[in-house]
Amino acid sequence: MTRIFRTIFLVFSCFYLASCPMARAALDIKITKGTLAPIPIAIPILEGESSFEKKMAQQIREIILQDLKSCGLFHFIPESAYIQKIETLQQSPHYSEWRLIKADNLVSGKVIDASGGQIRVEFRVFDTIREIQIEGKAYVGREDDWRRVAHKVADAIYSRLIGDDGYFDTQIVYVSREQKGIKRTERLAIMDQDGANHRFLTNGKNLVMSPRFSPDLKHIAFLDYAHNKPRVYLFNRETRRTTLVGNFAGMTFAPRFSPDGERLAMSFSHEGNTSLFEMNLKTLKIKRLTFDPVIDTSPSYSPDGSEIVFESDRSGQNQLYVMSASGGSAKRISFGSGSYRTPVWSPRGDLITFTKIWQGKFYIGLMRTDGSGERLITSGYLVEGPSWSPNGRVILYTRDDRRGTPHLYAIDVTGYNERLVPTPTNAIQGTWSNKR
Repeated sequence: MTRIFRTIFLVFSCFYLASCPMARAALDIKITKGTLAPIPIAIPILEGESSFEKKMAQQIREIILQDLKSCGLFHFIPESAYIQKIETLQQSPHYSEWRLIKADNLVSGKVIDASGGQIRVEFRVFDTIREIQIEGKAYVGREDDWRRVAHKVADAIYSRLIGDDGYFDTQIVYVSREQKGIKRTERLAIMDQDGANHRFLTNGKNLVMSPRFSPDLKHIAFLDYAHNKPRVYLFNRETRRTTLVGNFAGMTFAPRFSPDGERLAMSFSHEGNTSLFEMNLKTLKIKRLTFDPVIDTSPSYSPDGSEIVFESDRSGQNQLYVMSASGGSAKRISFGSGSYRTPVWSPRGDLITFTKIWQGKFYIGLMRTDGSGERLITSGYLVEGPSWSPNGRVILYTRDDRRGTPHLYAIDVTGYNERLVPTPTNAIQGTWSNKR
């Protein structure tokens, strides 16, 4: 296999299907899970006086419930178990009655028509064990943006009870894939993290891959095969225009923004070599980061922007390496069986997620930034392309189980709560946004 074909093989590992039989030797890797004890919570219907407020209250509550259920960290007390009448809840919770049905936490709230096309959502969170209010906020938003208001409430509840930032008021960009006979159409698509407000960003004329949000969410970097020449482009979400990133003579791919959004790291393949480069998006100056005659790809910055993790075949097989964001020598951090690919640094800075291929099977895994503590959390015929939620708690990835119909899935870092992320078409290479 020539080096250029090896490069394409590395970049598009999602198309790789191992044909060799499984080795007879025992598999020396395991899927491991942590512990997960869901928090008992009751969220009665929100109050509203007018018919409009009551309808809006019901819709907003449903989104709050869907958000909190999706994370798998809460146990919801059914309404049939409620003892206190909801009409009296706004005055004061009857803590003993909520403890009796094992609701350790309780949420009450109401929706108010704030006029001028706006709504106000007030809510309170109670600890029924300690008999105190532990949270109380109000959010104001446009009537037609009520879903975002609901996501913000869910974020606040999640943050107060879990201790992490919420991630429900976020978006996902991905590659939508539709197959009609032998014709395949791929388009960039964007949606809220729960699948709502879905829309396409490109027209499907060209093959597109690897979309990435800029930190300020104003741009999306992606690979476009325009004019049969694969290169990295920037999509401006306001103007909906695309611009070429740099004037490289060869193929550019695998883009990733720096945390401050001022730089873009990517791979550049030319004359048999694939190296990492960085472009300053303000000055348009280009800097080469790696110089070895190997294939270096899939760069990802640390949260403080000081280091980069990437994959390379410099040891003979794809492994993960960390180096200074300014370039220079790199330290290998992966040493397990199989090959390691598509590393992404956690927003928290403590972990790196990756794709692993071993004996014809794909895995999504985690390791500390020095390579220790490797842990695999899911596997399949094809799972690849992990992306972190902005709070570093959930991983989004692509799964295709032999049917040729890939979809996006999300999984908690503990290995629990693996779930399908709804999309109207087949989907690959999803990336999570920061909070809006």
